[in-house]
Amino acid sequence: MTVTRVAGRLQAALRAGDGITLVPYLMAGYPDLEGSARLGRRYAEAGASAIEIGIPFSDPLADGPVIQRVGQSALERGTGVRQALEVTEAVAATGVPVVLMTYVNPVLAYGARRFAADAAAAGASGVIVPDLPVEEAEPTASWLREAGLDTVFLVAPTSPDERIARIVRSSSGFVYCVTLRGVTGARTELAPGLEELLARVRRATDLPVAAGFGISRPEHVRRLRGRADAAVVASALLDRLLRGEDPIQLLEAMVAACR
Repeated sequence: MTVTRVAGRLQAALRAGDGITLVPYLMAGYPDLEGSARLGRRYAEAGASAIEIGIPFSDPLADGPVIQRVGQSALERGTGVRQALEVTEAVAATGVPVVLMTYVNPVLAYGARRFAADAAAAGASGVIVPDLPVEEAEPTASWLREAGLDTVFLVAPTSPDERIARIVRSSSGFVYCVTLRGVTGARTELAPGLEELLARVRRATDLPVAAGFGISRPEHVRRLRGRADAAVVASALLDRLLRGEDPIQLLEAMVAACR
């Protein structure tokens, strides 16, 4: 692997000022390896500020039905960590920062130190592990930091202020705010109380704050402007792929709503 990863690029890319940036998600290996790499390149061309790449896993506890379905398809096609890192390398070559989303079991099965080194070599800028709480993050987080990767932890809507403080101290790159209780999936409306959650997190950290889970429409992105630095969009894009439609038109509309 030959991609050069530039330290700090993820944080810089998500600095929104008065606007907001967009982070679209793709599943490595869906619809196939080349198709997912091609999608990542198109995301970059469409104006994504960073790209989140999922590593398929058999028990994705935070994922809703759409991401579960594409993840299962990728697994059935033989996509594992090694293949996902090949997709990462291809997408990172665009120059847009890549953040990997995985669960802790694939990381441990691959070997945490080896995973960190190989992810960095593939050009990844950071890693999100939703089922790795800050209290249990070591030594995995240490290997990621040693490899120069940002470690992104999640804040839940139910997180009290003292826990938010601990999470942001452990995070780098950005802080990921889960916008709703439950799993991922497109929603017609953003959850009530989201603005207050984002405000609490922004008071606790100077890192960029990203909002994810349920963001599926340009009006959702417009509502988040000035409240979050980034919006993560996943199920809404993947649902279009599942229906045989091109997700780029929706992505472009969301990018336009960022400004």
